[in-house]
Amino acid sequence: MENPFDDDSAEFVVLINGERQHSLWPARLAVPSGWDVAHGEDSRGNCLEFINTSWTDMRPAGLVAAMAETAD
Repeated sequence: MENPFDDDSAEFVVLINGERQHSLWPARLAVPSGWDVAHGEDSRGNCLEFINTSWTDMRPAGLVAAMAETAD
């Protein structure tokens, strides 16, 4: 069975969760609970480019907020 995440010819979406983390996701699979579509159906390469340009801080949003509170 082929891994659907490695299929360069398939359509993908980019998902985002409450912690602002991104995920490449095959468009043919249901979006898991707790995730929303941040970038609609597109090629794998374009979705990866979207992730690379929009998810520049890998820290979860909760950690960013906690660090901001301690900096005050």
